[in-house]
Amino acid sequence: RLKISRMALVYLCVLCMNTGFGCELRGNFDMPSLFKEGDIMIGGIFPVFNKDVTKYLCRFDLRAFRWAQMMIFAIEEVNTDPALLPNISLGYRILNSCSSPTNTLRAALTLARSQNEKETFSGCSPAVSAVIAEAGSSQSLAVAGILGPFQVPVVSYFSTCACLSNRAKYPTFFRTIPSDYFQAKALAALVKHFGWEWIGAIQSDNDYGRNGVLAFKEEVTKFGICIAFVGTVLRTYPQEKILKVVEMIKQSTVKVILAFTPEGDFSPLMREVVKHNITGIQWLASEAWITAPQPSTPEMYRAFGGALGFVVQKMNIPNLNPFLMNINPYRDPSEPFVKDFWEIMVGCKPSSNVSDTGAAKICTGNETLMDYTQDVFFNVSQLRVAYNVYKAVYAIAHALHQLAFCRPAGGKNVKPCLNVSEIHPKEVTYHLQRVNFRNRFGDDVFFDENGNPPASYDVINWQLRNGQVQHVTLGHFTSTKHGEYTLSIQEDRIVWRTGQMVPASVCSNACPAGTRKAQIKGKPVCCFDCVPCAEGSIANSTGATECTACPQDYWSNERKDGCIPKTVEFLAYHEPMGVALTAVALLGASLSLLTMIVFIHYRETPVIKASNSELSCFLLFSLFLCFLCPLTFIGKPTVWTCMLRHTAFGVTFALCISCVLGKTIVVVTAFKVVHPNNKPAVGQFGPIQQRIIVCSCTLVQVIICILWLKLNPPFPDRVFKYNSKKIVLECNTGSEVAFYAVLGYIGILSVICLVLAFLARKLPDNFNEAKCITFSMLIFCAVWITFIPAYISSPGKFTVAVEIFAILSSAFGLLISIFAPKCYIILVKPEKNTRKHVMGKK
Repeated sequence: RLKISRMALVYLCVLCMNTGFGCELRGNFDMPSLFKEGDIMIGGIFPVFNKDVTKYLCRFDLRAFRWAQMMIFAIEEVNTDPALLPNISLGYRILNSCSSPTNTLRAALTLARSQNEKETFSGCSPAVSAVIAEAGSSQSLAVAGILGPFQVPVVSYFSTCACLSNRAKYPTFFRTIPSDYFQAKALAALVKHFGWEWIGAIQSDNDYGRNGVLAFKEEVTKFGICIAFVGTVLRTYPQEKILKVVEMIKQSTVKVILAFTPEGDFSPLMREVVKHNITGIQWLASEAWITAPQPSTPEMYRAFGGALGFVVQKMNIPNLNPFLMNINPYRDPSEPFVKDFWEIMVGCKPSSNVSDTGAAKICTGNETLMDYTQDVFFNVSQLRVAYNVYKAVYAIAHALHQLAFCRPAGGKNVKPCLNVSEIHPKEVTYHLQRVNFRNRFGDDVFFDENGNPPASYDVINWQLRNGQVQHVTLGHFTSTKHGEYTLSIQEDRIVWRTGQMVPASVCSNACPAGTRKAQIKGKPVCCFDCVPCAEGSIANSTGATECTACPQDYWSNERKDGCIPKTVEFLAYHEPMGVALTAVALLGASLSLLTMIVFIHYRETPVIKASNSELSCFLLFSLFLCFLCPLTFIGKPTVWTCMLRHTAFGVTFALCISCVLGKTIVVVTAFKVVHPNNKPAVGQFGPIQQRIIVCSCTLVQVIICILWLKLNPPFPDRVFKYNSKKIVLECNTGSEVAFYAVLGYIGILSVICLVLAFLARKLPDNFNEAKCITFSMLIFCAVWITFIPAYISSPGKFTVAVEIFAILSSAFGLLISIFAPKCYIILVKPEKNTRKHVMGKK
């Protein structure tokens, strides 16, 4: 671009030099042009000749010649319209650019000067009010850059580079074809629609290709799509560079390639692709070559058939066909380009000079175009770029009408408000920016703040029908003012080059359910490994980038593609541990009842009388309740069972130890005297005092439990910390202080009993109950001392099992230690159940 700017400065210095009288013409490019005088002149630049890279010459381009003829047709149509620029004629001057920025600069500077080469004009005022140019973006950059200082509006019909929307650099540039910004969005939407994630790109080495691919990459990156490679081509490239791109395509794993190039730049690569028999590639095309002359050979179609691309709106222009059929080199032999058109179309060279024998065949003069009506040149039913030229002419005409008549076109009794000679390009630019009308085909013609028209594309597919490749319209893309878009496409009608199914183009296959993508270091994001999801997380769809954690109550299945409810764990009655503990608890309760029955039945015997039958029965009843307490610990925790199990445990064991404490005090008190029948000694601690001790000691525990239930009671809780795959249902103690207060109080009573019984352990009687109480309290304290660390460290339902085990062990310790010796004497050794034996000394 910098090279073009410098070249433009040189040409300006050659053409014009400031003098004291204004601007004096100093040079001439002698460029042939299609010319017609008018009140207001419009310039046109078309690549009527196109560079042929194989011969380093410019070949005649029928397609571009039709664009130029469309400009002439539209201008003549405007001149005959009484409602548009009445009594004002439009003229034109059309030049050839040969698809070269250098020639485009020459053409632009030629249009900027006056047609009269001897005329000296003040301020170098341009000879044209507007210019319609150009087909290539690089050429349009040159035109917009050189004519911008003159304030001449430039309306392009086929330049799509988004860089031309820069109003700071190109304030007078307009176009009737959407910007590549919108085409990039359309192509990205198409790629996303078919799920292609790994694609290649071919760009032309100019502003059109580079900016187009850059805009496309920015769009597809938003969708996580990767560009595997970007090859660069140009019509003037040596074959070595083209072969490098071919090798790049052959080595790549992509199945979809976007070619963002003009037709001329892409043609050398197309020939090499056919020569190397590269097939199985789905080609995506920019609008610059998707409507180019179709591949006519089977080999070319085998490589590029089924190509998909976006094109601008097509239109059938009435009366254009007769206009094109009327082209004749004999009407004006000096008119440029027509002879070349005639030679290609008819096959002979018209010549008015007998000495002109350069052609292989000289026309007779009787040839006519009526024999070539079936040629694609005369097919005006699907005009796209030519229709953009048509809209450009009418946009300029409406701007001129607004300027000359101070009102939009279409009114009656219109009188000019401005002399034609007073019209300057700057004012034309101002009114062109504000053009807004609906043409006769129902299309709204206007430009946004950047000079762009509304974006609307057709999706076309290269299909072979009746031996000819045709552009089949299969969908539509439309953008909105809010940046949104709609893409509709008929997938069932698409002919794919890779087969009947939609081709797949990925670097790595989509990760199956249960796995996630793991980026491979040094490779694009589309290349990845599939890693199984971690425990507790899932990926329930293919291609997941992250694994989703299961809800707290759920866990991942083995395949890691779904969450299943966690196993709810609690100590149930039906499981082996629950059955065993229940059986042991019922056994203990039964033994307590049997012992109580034995004591009641033998209540008059010396052994029972000596062991204080009332306290013994209280103790057996409390032990019975203690053995039943574990039943509240087994089963699913509920609000009531949680409150019952801890309070019942605390109260029953307090009652039990209170009875033991009463028995211990009785033993110690009784043996303070020499004889057990000492009435004063016995009277100091009779049945009433024993009941008071039992009730008062138990009452303290009852009060503690009531406060616990009132302030912060136990409650059922779901615990997740023990096992990630399970939910442990357990009773939360609510208040840890209250729980340990209950245990602590039982411990205090137990220690008191142990100390008192230990002091009386050596009394010299045959029947010394203090020894039994001491042994039972040692077992009780040992069990509960070991219970605390086991309780804290046991997980889940084993915590409950440990607590049940401690309850049963301590209860059995009391039952066996205190009552087993008595039952043994009563049931097995009845001869020892005498007063003499019980009261005898050792």
